[in-house]
Amino acid sequence: MQQGSIIGGFLAPHPPHLVYGENPPQNEPRSQGGWEPLRWAYERARASLDALKPDVLLVHSPHWMTQVGHHFLGVPRLAGKSVDPIFPNLFRYEFGLDVDVELAEACCDEARAGGLVAKMMRNPDFRVDYGTITTLHMIRPQWDIPVVGISANNSPYYLNTEEGLQEMDILGKATRRAIEKTGRRAVLLASNTLSHWHFHEEPAIPEDMSKEHPENFEGYKWDMRVIEMLRQGKVDDYFKLQPQFIEEAFAEVKSGALTWMFAAMGYPNIPGELHGYGSVIGTGNAVMEWNLVKAGLAAPVETIPA
Repeated sequence: MQQGSIIGGFLAPHPPHLVYGENPPQNEPRSQGGWEPLRWAYERARASLDALKPDVLLVHSPHWMTQVGHHFLGVPRLAGKSVDPIFPNLFRYEFGLDVDVELAEACCDEARAGGLVAKMMRNPDFRVDYGTITTLHMIRPQWDIPVVGISANNSPYYLNTEEGLQEMDILGKATRRAIEKTGRRAVLLASNTLSHWHFHEEPAIPEDMSKEHPENFEGYKWDMRVIEMLRQGKVDDYFKLQPQFIEEAFAEVKSGALTWMFAAMGYPNIPGELHGYGSVIGTGNAVMEWNLVKAGLAAPVETIPA
């Protein structure tokens, strides 16, 4: 078997407003548009993903919360209606996705080997969370690539931030080993917003962009600082600063997806490509890409033996 590899990673935030603004047939509510800069950013990310031609997409979502252990989707086909508990007026989405169960099981095994509590999710009627669904829809609306969904154990919230993110580092390295052993060409999706200060009242017309702006100037400044560091490839510097960013910007990266993704990729100090930035209910959202093929850290698909 050809050794697998991680060929790219995306910071791929999950505001359900983006799906709502796009009006796909799977989503019941209808909008008048909205949040176009972020939706256009995802269009650019989709083009990059299409060129990478991955076998599988792995997504870590903060909205599949499991207090005991890290869980992995373990049913070959999942379908149903996913509803956002905060914005049911915007997101009532009929989903259907195929799961790479073999890779999910390998990830679970490697996580356990690394000392983590890990479990497979075998409920055929499981309702996939809106964070996972939104990220997957926005990056690949065709739904034609198998996925591995990973829960948020939320250890950075129950432990201290440093201990919790160390656990996410272990999970990322376990994910990489599983990908290599199973021969997959994988793309990782960190389903995280950056600054997470947000408004608590929705405008009468949610897609009225005259009402949309950063809730907190300090959070916005932090976002710009972090994005510029990542655009310059200063990954080591960013991770030294990440605890302060989390504390002062209420950053959702505390849930661990970005740490998981970079640990799996080996923390490469390569520039990230910013596809776009925008505010959703005041939060800061960036769509960014780390293309390991372009960086020479993974082989392009045409060089892989059949």
